[in-house]
Amino acid sequence: MANASLKEVFSDVILTVDPNTFKEPNQVKYLLTGCGNRVTGTLHYEVRGSFDEIEDLFVKMSSLDRYAAPNLRDSPLRHLQRPRSPSPVKPVAIVGAVWDFIQQRCSKELKRIQGEDVLIHKPRDKMEVTFQSHRKDSVRVHFARERFVTFYQRLATDLKVQTYSLDPQYYKSLQRQFPELLIEGGPSKDNITVTGRYMHIVMLEDFLRHGSSSPVTSQRPLTPQRVSPRASGTTRNKQSDDEEEESCPICLDTIKEDRKKTLACKHSFCRCCLEVAFKTKPVCPTCGAVYGELKGTQPKGGTMAVTQERSSLSGYDKYGTIVIQYHIPSGIQKEEHPNPGQTYRGASRTAYLPDSSEGRNVLALLKRAFDQRLTFTIGRSSTTGMENMVTWNDIHHKTSRSGGTSCYGYPDPDYLRRLQDELKVKGIY
Repeated sequence: MANASLKEVFSDVILTVDPNTFKEPNQVKYLLTGCGNRVTGTLHYEVRGSFDEIEDLFVKMSSLDRYAAPNLRDSPLRHLQRPRSPSPVKPVAIVGAVWDFIQQRCSKELKRIQGEDVLIHKPRDKMEVTFQSHRKDSVRVHFARERFVTFYQRLATDLKVQTYSLDPQYYKSLQRQFPELLIEGGPSKDNITVTGRYMHIVMLEDFLRHGSSSPVTSQRPLTPQRVSPRASGTTRNKQSDDEEEESCPICLDTIKEDRKKTLACKHSFCRCCLEVAFKTKPVCPTCGAVYGELKGTQPKGGTMAVTQERSSLSGYDKYGTIVIQYHIPSGIQKEEHPNPGQTYRGASRTAYLPDSSEGRNVLALLKRAFDQRLTFTIGRSSTTGMENMVTWNDIHHKTSRSGGTSCYGYPDPDYLRRLQDELKVKGIY
C-alpha cells in the first residue's frame, strides 16, 4: 500500500513561488511557463498540477540560486511587507512498530523522502521524528515532512503485527523465506512477532497453515507474479501460447477463470482468497483501495458531542466555530488490542472546525470515522511515553483555536484538505 502512487491521495497540488526570492527571477518564470504548466499570478506565481508534476518542478527549482531571505527591494509592496522567519517544522508523532519497520524494510523510500539535504531523525527519548536541513532550507524541510506524513499514514494503515509460536530451529530460515517481513524474536524463543504489510502477513499465515512439516521447505516469492509459459517450461494449447497465466497475489497459484474476482481497481484474485482477506480487512491486498467499511480498534463506549459557537477561528473570520468533544472511558483491553486483559487509560479531547460549508462536510466525515472506530486506538502516548493509553489514530485534529500549525491550531489554510485526504485513505469520502 505504501508503494501506491501519491497522486491517488494528492490529485491536485498548488505550488506558490515568489520570484523575488531567487537571484534570477526571469529564469524562474521561464522554468515555470516553459514546461506547459498552468501558471497564474503576477507578484507570486501559482502552479497547479499533480503531485508528481509539482514534485518534479520543485526539484528543478531547488537547483536555482536563492537569497538567504526574501528580497523585497523590487516589490511594489515593499512598504507593507516584512521578511518573515521560516515557520518551525513541527515533529511528527510515530508508533514504534511502524518506525522500526520503516527503518529496516523501507530504507529506500525513507532516503528518497529525505533527499540529499534533509535529515529525518528520531530522538531516543521521544516517540516522534524531527526534520532538519543541512543548509537550513526550511522549504525543503517542510516539503520532506509532507512527503513523510503521506508515506507514514499509508504504510501505518496497511501494517499488521502478529505473534506466532514457532519451533526455534526454523527461525532463521523463515527470515530468509519472507525478507519483506520484519520478524523479531530469536532462536531461543518459541514466540516470534511479525510486522508487515497486510498482503504479506496473509501469505505467511497461509504458508504456515498449509506448508509441509517444515515451514520453510517451499521457496515462494512474496511479490505477485505473472508466470510466463516460456519461462516456466509449461505447455498449453496453441490458442493460449501468447498469453500469460495470472497468479493470485495472495496464494500465488494460477487463477482459474471460473474462480476469478477482479476488483474495481483492476486487481484480480482467487474468489475464495479474496473472501478470506476481506473478512479481516475490506481493502485490496495489492493497492489498498477500500471496499466497504473499515473497522478500527477504538474502544467501545465512547462519545462524540458537537456544539456551535459564534466566535471565529483564526483565518475563518466570517464563520463561527464547531466544537467537537470526544470522550473515551477507561476499560479493559480486548483481543483486538495490544495487551488483551490489561487496563487502559481513557481520554477526553476537544477539537475545532470552522462552521463553514466545508467544515460541516468534514464534520460529517469525522462522525463516520468515529462510528467506524477509526478516530482513536490504544497504544503508547507520544507526549508522555506511557503505554496502554487511548491515543489519536492518524486522523489529525486541531486541538487549539489559534497558534498556527506548530500549536496544532489555526490559521492553517490547507488543513481541511489534508484532513479529507487522511480520511480518504481510510475509505471515508
